[in-house]
Amino acid sequence: MNNVFGLDIGTRNVVGTVGYQTDDKEFVVTAQYVKEHETRAMLDGQIHDIGRVAKTIKEVKDELEKQTGQPLEEVCIAAAGRVLKTVTTHVEYEYAQESVVTGEDVHTLNLLGIEKAQEALKEVNDTSYKFYCVGYSTVKFFLNDEVFISLEGHKANKIGEDIIVTFLPEDVVDGLYAAVGQAGLSVANMTLEPIAAINVAIPENYRMLNIALVDVGAGTSDISITRDGSIIAYGMIPHAGDELTEVIVQHFLVDFNMAESIKLQSTTSDTVTYKDIMSIEHTIPAQDVWEVAAPVVDNIAQEVSAKIRELNGDKTVSACFVVGGGGKIHGFTEKLAEDLDLPEERVALRGEEVLGDVTFEQEDIKKDPLLVTPIGICLNYYDQRNNFIMVRFNGERIKLYDNNRLTIVDAALQAGFPNDELFPKRGTPINFTVNGVARLVRGEAGEGAVVTMNGKPASINTPLEPNSEIVIEPSTAGEAAVYKISQLDEYNHSVITFVINGRRVSCPRFVQVNGRLEPEDYSIKENDVIETRNYYTVRQIAQFMDLVIDTDQMIFVNNEEADLDTLVYENFSVEWKTDEYGVARIDNNTYNDTQESDTDADTNDASALAEPDANSTESDNTESDNTVTRTSEQMMNQVLDELHDDFTKEAEASAVPENKLPENELPKNDIQEEDSSKNTITVIVNGESVELSGKDTYIFVDIFTHISFDLQAGKGRAIATVINGRDAQFSEELHEGDQIELYWKEN
Repeated sequence: MNNVFGLDIGTRNVVGTVGYQTDDKEFVVTAQYVKEHETRAMLDGQIHDIGRVAKTIKEVKDELEKQTGQPLEEVCIAAAGRVLKTVTTHVEYEYAQESVVTGEDVHTLNLLGIEKAQEALKEVNDTSYKFYCVGYSTVKFFLNDEVFISLEGHKANKIGEDIIVTFLPEDVVDGLYAAVGQAGLSVANMTLEPIAAINVAIPENYRMLNIALVDVGAGTSDISITRDGSIIAYGMIPHAGDELTEVIVQHFLVDFNMAESIKLQSTTSDTVTYKDIMSIEHTIPAQDVWEVAAPVVDNIAQEVSAKIRELNGDKTVSACFVVGGGGKIHGFTEKLAEDLDLPEERVALRGEEVLGDVTFEQEDIKKDPLLVTPIGICLNYYDQRNNFIMVRFNGERIKLYDNNRLTIVDAALQAGFPNDELFPKRGTPINFTVNGVARLVRGEAGEGAVVTMNGKPASINTPLEPNSEIVIEPSTAGEAAVYKISQLDEYNHSVITFVINGRRVSCPRFVQVNGRLEPEDYSIKENDVIETRNYYTVRQIAQFMDLVIDTDQMIFVNNEEADLDTLVYENFSVEWKTDEYGVARIDNNTYNDTQESDTDADTNDASALAEPDANSTESDNTESDNTVTRTSEQMMNQVLDELHDDFTKEAEASAVPENKLPENELPKNDIQEEDSSKNTITVIVNGESVELSGKDTYIFVDIFTHISFDLQAGKGRAIATVINGRDAQFSEELHEGDQIELYWKEN
């Protein structure tokens, strides 16, 4: 059989137990030994003098080796301390497909719960302590979201559990490991003292009841609560048997060891014999000791009952079991029953009756409450293996909770090594928006961290080896992101189309950055707001087409009078007259977009867009007879030549002699004062009579000032202008009784 060595390293005693568990779950104790600390090397469950505690542990180890005839190298231990933290959490594991739950799956689920609890504790830890897991208990199991007592062997798509995980400060755990190590032992398993005690004192078939277990030791009183079949809470208070001993020291004028003897005698005999520091021997009734200890007993009972109520949702329990040597003091259980509002028979010491499944091969051992925790420590070995391993990380020794799947990245995180120095870092990204849509351009990837373990190359996913030497050289960052306007799809493949004198012209969209025009080689910066402008001005269209507009003639945008700075949107129609073609008379170097605040930016952008091969796209082939496109300088020149011929013919056909121009087209210094002799005519527009007055003559465009017609409702459609059944120009003269039709053409 494989013996398990358990040590209960208490504030007053070190209790060593060696034994094994049979197939029937019976625990057989093959050897046991109790040794008191020679001095007060521990206080409140925490080691203060590691060397002296190690000496006591070594003596217990040596004695047990004599009893068993076997060397003892590994030991199971339990921790206690006044700064105990508990975290209750829920964790789930989902299978890729329905599977049979194995013991390993349950173990993995426990480890996931512990890790989740550790993360939760880190978030709320408001102390300077660094906490380590020292034990855990499952509150409830879940199989496909339904509560189950046990998972192993069932088929499931998903398993889960509510788990309560306990933590103690680093110095408590370190002290235990150091003392055990100096005694020539290594830790095989560590748990929490109340967990060890409850596994023996309250069997699973009792845990449906709301019961409290109090383990009153020398330095701490450890508390566990059960309900609905589970352990629901753990707690500790730093009040226990040593406080009783200290009051006896003061009252009877004895040293600490003699006071311990007096306390023990008072629980087993009617009289107590002792020697004081003057070497005078006294014999007194045990009742004298009870009376001296009574105030302290009352205080401990009150503290314990208050903690029980706190852990149990501010209410009392149904019953309370007491174990541990400190709980045997006279009057403690009675006072605890009073404070818990329970009958005295519902608060009782547990000892021999809870050790029914424990067999002692040594006949002289008496079953006692003092033995509950040491045996529970051994039994816990079979249920949980939650020891730690030590490694050296970048020169610093660290301790990690061993979940049997630790890797180098776990050591790095435990040591506080920055995450961003583990993995390749990209250069600084650029965040910006294009037409209101967020964009991100990532920087170049850098080099990953250089990892070695024991001088050999490794990766962050290499499994950890105990006592290994790990060195990580931080990763490096790549080059920062660089992105230019010319790389935007919206710049390269987006055009805006206008209808110029009945022909479609496609132009590249202007790009605005933070409200100002920028050239194509502009490097986009963090948080830039980029917009492809959805309009040109009349001036910019002419600039793009290398046309010179006759500014002495009227310009119309969507049939409304306009000027060179009027905004022209997608599919708007523009009517103008030109006086020559070829090189534009609008000088690129002095070009100014009055819609923009930055003159230089507009000038550069307009110049760039006027390049013959820049960013124009071909229009639909079905409109090739009616469409102006621009793909290269040669094609543009050819198109311009063709346009020259067409526009010249149209201009000649629609021209009005200067002496017959309507008033609004006369040179400014020739405009006459309006008088009452102006001509008045009536025309029919879309079936309704419209009277035109105030001028000598009228042209088609004048009707827009006398009727309601929404020029912004085109939505990409061209406007139909008809006089007496034939297409008409906007500058065509109107006569009395003309039948006019005005509507949007359907595409």
